[in-house]
Amino acid sequence: MNTKLIAKNPTAYHNYFIEDKIEAGIVLFGTEIKSIRAGKVNLKDSYANIKNGEVYISGMHISPYEHGNIFNKNPLRDKKLLLNKREINRLIGLIKQKGYTLIPISIYFKGNFVKLELGIGKGKKLYDKRQDIAKKDAQKQIAITLKNKLLLS
Repeated sequence: MNTKLIAKNPTAYHNYFIEDKIEAGIVLFGTEIKSIRAGKVNLKDSYANIKNGEVYISGMHISPYEHGNIFNKNPLRDKKLLLNKREINRLIGLIKQKGYTLIPISIYFKGNFVKLELGIGKGKKLYDKRQDIAKKDAQKQIAITLKNKLLLS
């Protein structure tokens, strides 16, 4: 199916070790869909939690649609995620383990439907983040060195 990326969570892989991913639908209203089509969505401070056996995403900001007037909803309201019971029970079991949490990774269109990629992750410590930054810097230096050698030869 045709997928089109709308937004990514820039801090997901920086702050968490993502161990598993799951795709979920989102319950949205018409004006929210129009704002999402315009790319006016932010996942930076968002997280997912489970209430009464249902999964909700909190902190996802969808800007109000300019021409929506009274039909616009609260930009930061909790949005219900569409998962089947087996997937929810699996998530509940994983979250009960120490340190695991649900992190929204990206939001995209799959055909005409808006889908959210949800990651099951464990928080990184400061020294883990430093190691990741050091690895990225080393890879960047290697790439620059190889590029310079190819240009010189």
